[in-house]
Amino acid sequence: MSVFDLGARLLRQLPAETAHNATLRLAGGLGPLIPPAPADDPSLAVTAFGLDFPNPVGLAAGFDKNARVPDAMARFGFGFVECGTVTPRPQAGNPRPRLFRLTEDGAVINRMGFNNGGMALAARNLERRRSKGIVGINIGANKDSEDRIRDYENAFAMLAPLADYATVNVSSPNTPGLRGLQNRDELSRLLDRLLETRSGRKTPILLKIAPDLDAHALDDIADVVRASGIEGLIVSNTTIARPPLASPHAGETGGLSGRPLFAPSTEILRQMHTRLGSTVTLVGVGGIASGADAYAKIRAGASLVQVYTALALDGPGLVARIKRELRDCLLRDGFANVAAAVGTGMSLP
Repeated sequence: MSVFDLGARLLRQLPAETAHNATLRLAGGLGPLIPPAPADDPSLAVTAFGLDFPNPVGLAAGFDKNARVPDAMARFGFGFVECGTVTPRPQAGNPRPRLFRLTEDGAVINRMGFNNGGMALAARNLERRRSKGIVGINIGANKDSEDRIRDYENAFAMLAPLADYATVNVSSPNTPGLRGLQNRDELSRLLDRLLETRSGRKTPILLKIAPDLDAHALDDIADVVRASGIEGLIVSNTTIARPPLASPHAGETGGLSGRPLFAPSTEILRQMHTRLGSTVTLVGVGGIASGADAYAKIRAGASLVQVYTALALDGPGLVARIKRELRDCLLRDGFANVAAAVGTGMSLP
């Protein structure tokens, strides 16, 4: 066990949000001391939306909301790091407590509510980056905004030029009414406006959707995404569903992530791959805690994957383990690389 994994174990003795904030401070202070991860096996390299990823395992949005430590987190071996969600104006988010570990279920419930320091702070932090690792920025709207689409435009205009790609988060369950932007007409209008804002800049645009969508909604999203020409789709955000859970925190409101999200999010991923094929890059998120989990997402149609909850529960050593196990899965099944395995699975493992 590395000193960082030991530190993560000690931090888990603290309340969840306290531990999270302490982790950010430590990463900010110790970042240059973190030894860089070994070079990745060539079979893990992925090219997607014009970017060359050393491996497909990314850090999902939510950990580093203000883009304080993307370079430090990349040193743990992530192929890319996504910061945010960032809103145009700073906002405090929902009242505490708002983050709950469901250790018995390998899960977390959060109702953070886009707490962040605003786009100007995130922009300053991104401008100070020294690493050349791939960093994405996840953008959202302020809770009290009178024009949420304008919020996305403003955040995109300021932050997209400073990142390698931008994710449009319309699927958080913790901002009332936000998920309505997944409806066909609103989503089409939002993406059209962002594409106009992008104009000559070609920062790839990804859309992050919810797992709590029926077939009609998935059809609509697929149609809008295909027509818009955006580059990627992240499947999925946290869920408002509540499968059977053992933790005493099971009744808390908010978005559920972690192990219980794996099967439903993977099924939505598979359905979107069926609808979209290779027209856009799919990123699989939700419940990944092993290389086998990452492999299942890839075989369901994802070219890239992201983790967060399992990292918070298991520590940073998880990243190297996922990559090692994923490489073994590819080798076992005769795939020369990740791209060869994308979309080859027909059913959940």
